[in-house]
Amino acid sequence: MTALKITNIKYFMNKLLNSEAFDSFYLEEASITTYNEFTINGRIIQEFYTKEELEDAPALTKEFSLWKELRPLCFSLIRGNRTPVRFKLVFHVGDRFLEKLLSDPLLTLDPALVKSLHLIIKYEAGTLTCITGTAFHTFVMDKSLDSIWDGALKKSFAAMNIECEEG
Repeated sequence: MTALKITNIKYFMNKLLNSEAFDSFYLEEASITTYNEFTINGRIIQEFYTKEELEDAPALTKEFSLWKELRPLCFSLIRGNRTPVRFKLVFHVGDRFLEKLLSDPLLTLDPALVKSLHLIIKYEAGTLTCITGTAFHTFVMDKSLDSIWDGALKKSFAAMNIECEEG
């Protein structure tokens, strides 16, 4: 687990809300506080959809909605003349990126033990922080995936010219 403080918040927010940079992530939860506190549970309610819709759209059979589906809603809550009081977004790494990380030769644990990789984006009191996390189906002492995930996020941020510092 690592915490990265974003140094250019405006640039990061533009990447998050106005580009496809994070669209492959799944949104578990969003909490946005402006004039009200808005909470979004990203879990897909499959009972809402017809059998045909579920067959035609495999993404609907996942546990969480993709960020690209909920990004416009979150953008509408965050944008405006005033900065939000705070917000917190809890993401899960997308399938392709997760597969790539799990195939890393430096990984020393069984990939079947991995439940998910998280990215938590928190804004409060003028500070924007991105925190990585890992979740497993059982307790593991191996931290190789944590290192791989932390390194991959830093590399991705560098490729997107997102300025950050540890801490």
